Amino acid sequence: MNKIWGTVVVLSLLVAGGAFAQGKAKDGLYFAEDEAYAANGWKDQVVVTVAGGKITAVNWNAVSDLGLADKKTVAGAGKYGLIKASKLKLEWDAQANNVAAYVVKTQDTVGKFTKEGLADGIAGASIHVNGFFGLLNKALAAGPVAKGTFKKDGWFYVTQADFDPKTGWKDDVVVTVVNGTIVDVVWNGVSKDPKIESKIRTSVAGLYGMEKAAKQGPWHVQAARVDAAIVQAGDPAKIPLKADGTTDAITGATLHPTAVTLAAEALKADR
Repeated sequence: MNKIWGTVVVLSLLVAGGAFAQGKAKDGLYFAEDEAYAANGWKDQVVVTVAGGKITAVNWNAVSDLGLADKKTVAGAGKYGLIKASKLKLEWDAQANNVAAYVVKTQDTVGKFTKEGLADGIAGASIHVNGFFGLLNKALAAGPVAKGTFKKDGWFYVTQADFDPKTGWKDDVVVTVVNGTIVDVVWNGVSKDPKIESKIRTSVAGLYGMEKAAKQGPWHVQAARVDAAIVQAGDPAKIPLKADGTTDAITGATLHPTAVTLAAEALKADR
């Protein structure tokens, strides 16, 4: 981070933090996420609950382009790996919860971190938190998420039962729900060959095979349009599918949008 950009970020956090301290945030649930996946495959998301003019809950999580469930679920299952490298001997989900607890206790939306972005003075946390505080303020600046129709909030993950015998892929979906509203969908897939990366990453690398044949773009581009269509519809059940599994309801997507049926399956428990 260069000096000028670092100054802009700090000033932005101070302004946003000051605005919240003055009680300008309305009660409700707020959401923000990174614009792109990081090099390690994760894209952070932050959910903030404001009640009585104060932050009463914070949920810091992430989704990925790796074909996995959300980060807290992966970390909670012991599959993230931070605990081995952490001097605190705490996995990522535990440290993220400690950062959230710090915000709720102190109402500090500016944060405490080193010039490298690592937590500084936050009990039980040594991870990078500068991005988290940026998202926290981005969420508060965006305004509350409108109330949706789903009963539960959270990250809902489902994967196909078997690998496709012809393609060797098994699709999966992660749906993020905030205040009963779908705010994000990630459609991906994994290969039966463990040496092959996820479907998104394979497509981005130009190795999936649709790059030359698909007039509407490579797989990951079309998949992102399907994701966006589900968010816009507010419910995957509202997207009609034809008998062959395709749809005319999503502009720029000529593939079979298995994300629609997978998302509906993932959200069954949220009805």
